[in-house]
Amino acid sequence: MDSAAPNPSAAAAAATGNGVQASGAGGEKPEDASKQNLAQVTSSIQKTLGLLHQLNLTVSSFNSASQLPLLQRLNALVAELDTMQKLAEGCNIQVPMEVVNLIDDGKNPDEFTRDVLNSCIAKNQITKGKTDAFKSLRKHLLEELEQAFPEDVEAYREIRATAAAESRRLAQSQSTLPNGDAKVKSEH
Repeated sequence: MDSAAPNPSAAAAAATGNGVQASGAGGEKPEDASKQNLAQVTSSIQKTLGLLHQLNLTVSSFNSASQLPLLQRLNALVAELDTMQKLAEGCNIQVPMEVVNLIDDGKNPDEFTRDVLNSCIAKNQITKGKTDAFKSLRKHLLEELEQAFPEDVEAYREIRATAAAESRRLAQSQSTLPNGDAKVKSEH
């Protein structure tokens, strides 16, 4: 009788695993199959957490009469962990080592996200400062060149204006259809 209890769980786990492996074969996009697989892994994690909670309750109030339910819950946990492992093989998720180290240290992984965002903001501000400095240098150089070579600077400005107008015209022609309707970009 003990061997019959885990078999339905193992059969369900095997059926779930087989269903996931076949999910990408029906002409689905790889992203869709990956998202579905990730959702199934997340569901398996939630189920495992529930089984661990049930196991904790069983162990905390253990007596000789609760030995069979304890074994059944242990078998269900093992089967679910096996299912989770099989599902996880189909997921290609890369977690930065910094996040794993933060979790190992008992810290919140959101700290890593916050630090990365703050670093990006700081780098963005530095890049904006450099861009502003180059704009200022360009303006200063044009002023100096205009004093020394007024005809050449005027020709340069005409060339720039013509190129900018051509660029705008080209951008507009690419965003309209022959009948005059505007093209709508499809979202991916």
